[in-house]
Amino acid sequence: MPDAMIRVPVEVRDQLAAVAEARGISLRGLMREIAAQTLTPEQTKARADRTRTLLAERFGHDVTDEESAEMRRRMREATAAHRATLAESSR
Repeated sequence: MPDAMIRVPVEVRDQLAAVAEARGISLRGLMREIAAQTLTPEQTKARADRTRTLLAERFGHDVTDEESAEMRRRMREATAAHRATLAESSR
């Protein structure tokens, strides 16, 4: 597979390199991990649809659009809080 070059600020490259080193993998390996774990909007929707189906079939609970919106809001808040904590601890 041919390589592609992605331009990022040097501090981003250094951060990624430090993470890769801490995990004992190459920067290329870290990028593969990130790509494998990061879902496209289509993949996210498909996962949500499968989860809704599972909850309905196994637990008899039909997730409403309002419940989904509330969970997305709460997840965004939790993610933002987590990132703020990480940023604060790295200072």
